[in-house]
Amino acid sequence: MKQNITPCLWFDGNAKEAAELYTSVFPGSAIKNISYFGKEGFETHKQEEGKVLTVNFTLHSQPFTILNGGPMYKLNPSVSLYVACEKAEDVDFIYNKLADGGMVMMPLGSYKWSERYAWISDRFGVSWQIALDVVTSQKITPAFLFMGNHHPQADQAIEFYTSVFPASATGSILRYPGGGSEPKGSVQHAQFSLNGNRFMIMGNSMQHAFDFTEAFSFQVFCDSQEEIDYLWDHLSKGGAKQQCGWLKDRFGLSWQIVPSVLEELLKDPSHAGKVTEKFLKMKKFIIDEL
Repeated sequence: MKQNITPCLWFDGNAKEAAELYTSVFPGSAIKNISYFGKEGFETHKQEEGKVLTVNFTLHSQPFTILNGGPMYKLNPSVSLYVACEKAEDVDFIYNKLADGGMVMMPLGSYKWSERYAWISDRFGVSWQIALDVVTSQKITPAFLFMGNHHPQADQAIEFYTSVFPASATGSILRYPGGGSEPKGSVQHAQFSLNGNRFMIMGNSMQHAFDFTEAFSFQVFCDSQEEIDYLWDHLSKGGAKQQCGWLKDRFGLSWQIVPSVLEELLKDPSHAGKVTEKFLKMKKFIIDEL
């Protein structure tokens, strides 16, 4: 069981525009598929038939999805995308492209963890950390902010996620040394992998006005009902089960547990409408019913 875990960003009508920007910034990138709202489910999504629903694209060969879900959820820095760059000029190029019209949270400069680094929110609200750093096979890494009340849960989260997904591992963990405002031994920065997908956690006890929301979720594509059942039950334990394969885990992060076959089913115009009607009524996806 080796699932592909894909970051999914919630937008309000400008998914295609954003995907076009991102794929123009990063080499080895492309828009792969665009889906559109149909007449089915209008009472739920309230979107006109023919409007863009999702855009699937790759950045440096990594898969991403943008969903035009509406105005309900807004992106915030609780989850950011960390971009490792080989050269300082690469940092500057990406920074200039993504900061245009956005907001700078940490200005471009030299920091103790990187000689060239910046943290920004682009004009669509997506948070990016851009750094001169060692580049691995995964150039762009989702980074979770475990701040405030979440900070003591950072170790629990790493243990939980790596226990749920097979072929997972805990990487380096930098802990606070004590003597300052942070508890000694608490997580400052950590890395871990889930089925070969790399993630980061950044920890700090400061309180912030934002938290994890459905605006940044993770799609997990499963080849069998057994895999769906397993992840649905384990990830939702202590969290909340939602509609259309969505759930919140015990830390508030959102996941979508999706059958791999769904994309093919929705491509078939003779079945797409009926399939959509079916899954809009589901919480956990049941492949046989689709």
